[in-house]
Amino acid sequence: MNRTPYVLARELTDVPDEVRAAPAPVVPVFPEPFSLRLVDVDSEDPRTITEWMRRPHLLETWEQDWTVERRHADCSAQLAGTFSRPCLLGYDFTALGDPETGRRDVAYVELYRPAKDEIAKLYRADPRDMGFHIATADTRLLGRGVMSAWMRQLVERIFETEPECRRVMCEPDYRNTPMRKALEKNGWQHLGDFDIRPDRRISLYTLTRDPADLPVLR
Repeated sequence: MNRTPYVLARELTDVPDEVRAAPAPVVPVFPEPFSLRLVDVDSEDPRTITEWMRRPHLLETWEQDWTVERRHADCSAQLAGTFSRPCLLGYDFTALGDPETGRRDVAYVELYRPAKDEIAKLYRADPRDMGFHIATADTRLLGRGVMSAWMRQLVERIFETEPECRRVMCEPDYRNTPMRKALEKNGWQHLGDFDIRPDRRISLYTLTRDPADLPVLR
């Protein structure tokens, strides 16, 4: 029986050759207490992410009350292409004085190429631009500066790992005040709020390698 290929909703397919040729997003290596790894679709990872996304604080901002099967298909499609990479962020709670909890996965992260994403409709994206989405499942880390510290490291690691990347983008839901505050705390520049889709209003942010790399809005 033929199956319809899974389509990543945000991915643009009508893109210039230079954008299409850009490699998959880099997945940086982090020092303790953080770690970042690709989702293993043949493990319990899809089930774990599915449960996370049904938690109230993530259901509101991500709106992904999906089945395990759909999560598996979505992560598999990302891994098969060059648009985005699904990852799990790990954290060692020993850093917070809780060695009994130890290391565990705490967040779902998507690293992606904005030039291949719907936000490229908003600004003139470079093929090597990077973007990220994060869904922090473990609420014990929220409001403590932990995730803000990781986001700061993320940009540093991306710029170190991929010299051709000029800027990193992020576009949380415009209602996601904690995320917006975390970005602004780390020096991200707010480019404006936009209705990217009829049912989706975002706040577009950027952090550039150099001030001259500030994006130009369309």
